[in-house]
Amino acid sequence: MGATETKRTYLVVVDDSAEARVALRFAARRAAKTKGRIEVLGIVEPQDFVQFGGVQAAIEQEQRLRIEGVVSASIGEILDESGVEANIIVQQGEVVRTVRDYLEGRDDVAALVLGAAPAGSPGPLVVNFTGNDAGKLPCPVMIIPGSLGDDRLEQLS
Repeated sequence: MGATETKRTYLVVVDDSAEARVALRFAARRAAKTKGRIEVLGIVEPQDFVQFGGVQAAIEQEQRLRIEGVVSASIGEILDESGVEANIIVQQGEVVRTVRDYLEGRDDVAALVLGAAPAGSPGPLVVNFTGNDAGKLPCPVMIIPGSLGDDRLEQLS
């Protein structure tokens, strides 16, 4: 890799859902195979009431710890084996707008990796970024079915 080349980055939006964990595993495997990196974005949605700064900071810290736990449990062994770099970012805001704003101007992001729920609605990010905003993003969107098992994920990534 040349001095001016940057590592291919896969952005994964993580919440407490099983499909987010599947997307995270896919992105980590893909990053390992392409000598890339992953960014894990956790979003704290605004509360309905006004909070003091200290309370909001505590909520964001709690979210960061929860995401670190998800990352460790879901892809810890992949990170250990492959040396893939994982950067965890926690931001506050409405989910779709936060992802859209985060991607703006990010030429290093190779793909937005989203998990689709195995039943019912695939989730608000999948609906939005494969619908209204499908042609507006600066990178491809990878939709990972939440029902995929590890063997199939390994095969596909």
